[in-house]
Amino acid sequence: MMKPMRLWHNLNQFRRNRVPGQLVIQMTDWCNARCPQCGMNTTQCFERHRLSLAQMKSAIDGAVARRIQAVSFTGGEPLLHLDELLTMLDYAGGSRIPYLRTGTNGFVFRHADRPNFEERMHRLAARLAATSLRNFWISIDSADPVTHENMRGFPGVVAGIERALPIFHAHGLFPSANLGINRNLGGQDSIPRLPRRHSSAQREDFIMALHQGLDRFFKRVADLGFTIANVCYPMSLDEDAPGDNLQAVYGATSVDTVVSFADHEKALLFETLARVIRAHRSRLRIFAPLCSLYALKQQFTHGKCGYACRGGIDFFFVDAAQGHAFPCGYRGHEDLGPFSTADQGVGADHLPCYQCEWECFRDPSELTGPIRELLHQPMGLLRRMRQDREFFRLWWQDLRYYRACGFFDGRRPPDLEKLGRFAAPEWHREPAPQTVPQTAVSRGNVCVQTVGSN
Repeated sequence: MMKPMRLWHNLNQFRRNRVPGQLVIQMTDWCNARCPQCGMNTTQCFERHRLSLAQMKSAIDGAVARRIQAVSFTGGEPLLHLDELLTMLDYAGGSRIPYLRTGTNGFVFRHADRPNFEERMHRLAARLAATSLRNFWISIDSADPVTHENMRGFPGVVAGIERALPIFHAHGLFPSANLGINRNLGGQDSIPRLPRRHSSAQREDFIMALHQGLDRFFKRVADLGFTIANVCYPMSLDEDAPGDNLQAVYGATSVDTVVSFADHEKALLFETLARVIRAHRSRLRIFAPLCSLYALKQQFTHGKCGYACRGGIDFFFVDAAQGHAFPCGYRGHEDLGPFSTADQGVGADHLPCYQCEWECFRDPSELTGPIRELLHQPMGLLRRMRQDREFFRLWWQDLRYYRACGFFDGRRPPDLEKLGRFAAPEWHREPAPQTVPQTAVSRGNVCVQTVGSN
């Protein structure tokens, strides 16, 4: 249950045509994993950086001044600097920021066969639980343990995660399995490339591989003991593409084929992902909202965009290199300077942005869009509801599901009775290939907004 003061603050934000803000702080770009899907992996040669405590405290002070509600500490690998991370979680918690998040590539779960493993896990879980941390994620790349461990460069880590999860649960921490969509998600090379000019059989094979891989993944993480899952949508940025103004300041992107999906593939991916999530919502608390996946499918299929990203208005990213703020981790041309500046931001009248699929900002933008529009453009909302009833059906279902999930409180176990109400009908449980135009709308083209301005 949301506290009355927090509820009042959130309502006041919507009244001002804003939404509850969030800040992602990249505390370091040091990493010890070998993930091919990330430009910060340990094999990459570039000057590494690490924010000082003073820089991070200044960013948090800026977040407090803007009444930002959520702060995420990311990397690189945050747990390489555990003492500093714990210090900042305490500082942010003491500053009354209610939603604090961080995670790991999983390296700490290696060597589960060593005698001191359980002692080490109890100590780590206890230290994290002693802070105001709300959500803790563990990256999982594939349903196949060998594939995941080969991608990360951490042999035996999956067995360690399985052994550690009950220890974390005992300390009141319920970690989230964090999947970055990639072509190995069901096993090595399990997701084929779909040519731009493809046959219906090729399209059906692609959908089937996605469905089976995602289904296997969610089953696997639930069997490991996870109660929450999140999905990071594929970031396939081509900075030389016509009309593409993105320049990644956040290194968690790559041109490697394992994570590169063409726009026509993404149209099918988002539709298939939504279908598989429906089938697993009664067993796992899965954060990815169906309304957002629907909007992304519409964008890549028809060029019809939903609610614009709030990056630079309510959501910000602070990089590890300078400690500067950006509208998001992928709009590196828009350096907003240190986040302590009180009047920082691009302003609510900026051009609507649909340039990337970074779920950290796109998902909450879609979820909060109807509430803002209700208060500030009610006639536009009514027109949008008439034109796209499916989005609002899914949006209302998402709100009900989020409530049943306790809004993904990682300090509480799931209520399986409430989740059980979202068991998918039988017709959702098998893939049904859909006809999608052979040429999907590319990111470089301007989206056709359905109604109003965002």
